[in-house]
Amino acid sequence: MSPHETDRRHLERQIVYARPIVVLLSILALLEQPDPQAAKRSISFLVAYLILSLAAIPVERFLRKRSWHLPIACDLLALGFFMYISPLSVPVWFPYLFICWVAGMRWGLRAAIPLAGALALILVLLTAVKGEIGWMRVIAWLGLLGGTFAGGAALAFLADRSRHFASQNDFFSRITATLQVDQGLAESLRLLLDELARAFQVEVALLAYRDTDLERIYLWRLKAGQSERLIPESYSLARADGFLLDDMDATICWNSLEGAGSGFGWDRRDGRRLATLPRLPGPTQQELHLRSMLSVAFDQMGQPAGRLFLINGRKLFERPDLAWLERISRHIGPSLENIFLLRHLRARAIEGERSRISRDLHDGILQTLLSIEIQLDVLRRKVAAAPDQAEASLGNLQHTVKNESAELRRMVTDLRPLRVQSADLVDLMQGFAERYRNESALALDVMIESADLHAPDRVCREIFQIYREALNNIKKHAKASHVVVKLSQDDSRIVLVVDDNGEGFSFAGRFTGDELDRLRLGPISIKERTRTVGGVLTVESNPGHGARLIIEVPLG
Repeated sequence: MSPHETDRRHLERQIVYARPIVVLLSILALLEQPDPQAAKRSISFLVAYLILSLAAIPVERFLRKRSWHLPIACDLLALGFFMYISPLSVPVWFPYLFICWVAGMRWGLRAAIPLAGALALILVLLTAVKGEIGWMRVIAWLGLLGGTFAGGAALAFLADRSRHFASQNDFFSRITATLQVDQGLAESLRLLLDELARAFQVEVALLAYRDTDLERIYLWRLKAGQSERLIPESYSLARADGFLLDDMDATICWNSLEGAGSGFGWDRRDGRRLATLPRLPGPTQQELHLRSMLSVAFDQMGQPAGRLFLINGRKLFERPDLAWLERISRHIGPSLENIFLLRHLRARAIEGERSRISRDLHDGILQTLLSIEIQLDVLRRKVAAAPDQAEASLGNLQHTVKNESAELRRMVTDLRPLRVQSADLVDLMQGFAERYRNESALALDVMIESADLHAPDRVCREIFQIYREALNNIKKHAKASHVVVKLSQDDSRIVLVVDDNGEGFSFAGRFTGDELDRLRLGPISIKERTRTVGGVLTVESNPGHGARLIIEVPLG
């Protein structure tokens, strides 16, 4: 994983600014010696190196779009020449430590440690050759070698940790960006699994999720490089152990499943090693063409709800790989929970909307069509005997069909997706109110306290849908004569109140949306729309004397 562009530039900027500081420290160390004349050549070289280091700052900033930076080889050559001409070893330690730090930052610890050891050995040998320590003082020589190497290795380690930290932050940022509510569940999971497959170099990335409400196991499986939309595979809960293992708290790795197999794992709750590693059943292994795997659980509502699987790696998995995947699982757990929760809410909203449409069609148009069919049958029988009556009846039927056509047209219009912005919300509400007054005998008052509304488009869209649905419900079911709608906004929230003097709901009292859910009461679609934008619904009902809906949506 390469560091994020911003983090990489930050690390390189540190190197650019540190170089002249290190050179300046070496110059000061040379000036501290008793005979500055002996170090004249070294000081001249360092001054030239300092000027070059300062000049590199604007040059590298100008060329940053090309990702150009002064190569480490230039610093190595400068260090080698300075080692040769410097009369003392102490000033050389500063550029030596700088080289170790830069190598750890750019190349990583594995390359930086051998370089630090080789440079430390050369530095100590040159010190010995120049006579600063005697050849027979082996202990002092080895101590100097060990101390020099330890200093360089420590700085290389710190630089490597900074590089590794930036790399992990970049990966967390990328993987969090894949889990976006607006992308939908399928696309979010495809992007997530694709990132995991590429990061861990595996053939297949898989997510298994247990939906307790639907009592099903869902599987999203992605082969490396796949770009098609993921379609989940659905299984009964009887196959839970086949995909979720018999221990949801087990964090496991299998590098081989042949015979006794080879692997390792621990309990994610306390990190204790697992004496017996759970396995996937044989049929599941065959279905997945499993040779090796990493698997960790992810949580919802504080309980394990599913598993991530990385299958058939290109190399043997190690403990750091499994620990890293466990960290990733904990990091993405809340985002996954939000996406699955939204999926659940959308499913409930769709179910509620379908029920409402079905009810409206059954109680409205279908009943009217049945009535028309009966009247037509009656007319067919008496058209010859009483043509005048038949003509009047046909006129009534024509009027009925016209009204039902208008009602059906209104339903189709209401089902179309809306694009509502805060600047349009007031006009849309007033326009719908005017049409509502023309189509019904109800008196409707719409009071908007602030004509200058500022809210996200998504909130405005749901507020308008709730407003429209509440009025239609009142017209059909409440038997009201007067409706009052109030819309207001302050710095923290937007509030919609719909008040009617009809028959009210079948219950009496004041209830929140959650309380109505537990009682299985209240307008389902309005409850779900309110939750979609993070709002709170309150319903006040007085049977025989009307009802009031209060929708409060926080802003910011």
